[in-house]
Amino acid sequence: QVQLVESGGGLVQPGGSLRLSCVASESVSRANLVGWYRQAPGKQRELVASITSRGVRTYADSVKGRFTISKDVAENKVALQMNSLKPEDTAVYYCYVFLGDNYWGRGTQVTVSS
Repeated sequence: QVQLVESGGGLVQPGGSLRLSCVASESVSRANLVGWYRQAPGKQRELVASITSRGVRTYADSVKGRFTISKDVAENKVALQMNSLKPEDTAVYYCYVFLGDNYWGRGTQVTVSS
């Protein structure tokens, strides 16, 4: 059972930045896929960004050029740097790891509002 704990969410003005962090209880270097999803009120959960074990990154079209996903295998961390935030980025953000099974964090709230 892999435990994932997210942090770094909060309230930010449009155009601002936040950095989300996810600490895993097991080595993320062994994971086939790690990523971030988000779910806004009344909407389905959607992929924001992911990175494979070979380092291939995928981003949702809505965040390309603004968000960057990274992983630190030494510290078992997955991070999401979010720049130029928009009100439509407001959602609960979830860390995700596939390591033989699907594992999810509990989520961290990101609110973009003036």
